[in-house]
Amino acid sequence: MVELAADATIEEIREFFALDRFATNALCRIQEASRGHAVCTMQLTDDHRNAMGNVMGGAVFTLADFALAVACNVGEKPTVSIESDIKFLTLAKGDVLTATAVADRSGRHIGVYTITVTDEENNIVAIMTATTYR
Repeated sequence: MVELAADATIEEIREFFALDRFATNALCRIQEASRGHAVCTMQLTDDHRNAMGNVMGGAVFTLADFALAVACNVGEKPTVSIESDIKFLTLAKGDVLTATAVADRSGRHIGVYTITVTDEENNIVAIMTATTYR
């Protein structure tokens, strides 16, 4: 399995996660990344919207899950999510969502993360908590 070093450059991290085709096809982009931390954005298009014109919950979850993947894999052994819980708090406004993932605990085998998704007006759209296994 390929591991990303803790000192990997942002370019190396972006190249590695370019293989996450579902997220990259959904227009998720890495803005910041380090061990236990990531900031990712999603450029919203009509493809991200439901029949009512609002951003689909699945699109919000995809961005949060992508930020989680980045935060828990930089400088760690390969890590996967084993549980995620998301709470949707408000409708997204604007054309860009931002997900910030932070490690609450990053142990040898288990990690716990909080991911906050905000819109362009800095409203908290969703909060996801996740447990990971490495």
